[in-house]
Amino acid sequence: MRIEFYGFGKIVIDGKAYYRDVLITPSGVKGDWWRRSSHELRAEDLRGSLEGGIEVAIVGTGRYGLMKVLPDALQLLRDASSELIIERTPKACEAYNELSEARRVFAALHLTC
Repeated sequence: MRIEFYGFGKIVIDGKAYYRDVLITPSGVKGDWWRRSSHELRAEDLRGSLEGGIEVAIVGTGRYGLMKVLPDALQLLRDASSELIIERTPKACEAYNELSEARRVFAALHLTC
């Protein structure tokens, strides 16, 4: 999979546009992902989405970095992968495209703030 475009509130992955936050796993895109709290990422928001064998977990915290990754989510992501990257969403998208060519990558991307 490849992220072809990211702009505030919109992402295009393999030719399909999404207007809500997304989870990208090695097996597909979940385009209707939403969290319990819009600007906090908790472990419960990720459970059931993390596949085995994830090498890199990427979190995009929004265009301006307003989504906070809470300690329980940090621990879950660290336990599920060997590398964790947390960046504002534009840089997270770049990291995803670069790393997913050769590694199993999981990404949780907040598309707005």
